[in-house]
Amino acid sequence: MMNTCKQKKPWYREPWVWLMIALPMSAVIGGMITIYLAVTTSDGLVVDDYYKRGKAINMVLARDEAAAQYQLSAGVDIDLRGNRVQLLLESPVAGLPETLTFSLLHPTQPGHDQMLVLQHAGDGVYSGDVDEMARGKWYLQLETDDWRLSGSLNIPQVETAVLLPQDVDG
Repeated sequence: MMNTCKQKKPWYREPWVWLMIALPMSAVIGGMITIYLAVTTSDGLVVDDYYKRGKAINMVLARDEAAAQYQLSAGVDIDLRGNRVQLLLESPVAGLPETLTFSLLHPTQPGHDQMLVLQHAGDGVYSGDVDEMARGKWYLQLETDDWRLSGSLNIPQVETAVLLPQDVDG
């Protein structure tokens, strides 16, 4: 007589058991990866002191208005190969300072932001050294204690970026 009963396999040789173990295990591994990323990465877009930032907005608006009164405008060229920035500042009303603060601000990664002091080379031309810049969009700010100009630039740069006073009315 033939044995018609199948031999029982051990539990670890059953494919359905491993499928039932794999689904919850993948959720546990995904959770551990999420916790690791949350602990090791920076929350770069979160501001610690909202009150101070709010008070500073009024000062920034006054500087934008002053730049508009001085009729300031600037053209910015960035040489990525030579790591140099050259800026042409024009104002028919105001005198030009000897140094300017020029900020290159990355929209999502504040660790890449750069702040440069540009030296006046004559005839409204300012220049300085810049670190290596990543591709993508950058916000630009040119400022003194009295006024501020803003603009944006896409790297790699195709044409001269123009910085103008922000429109504070609307």
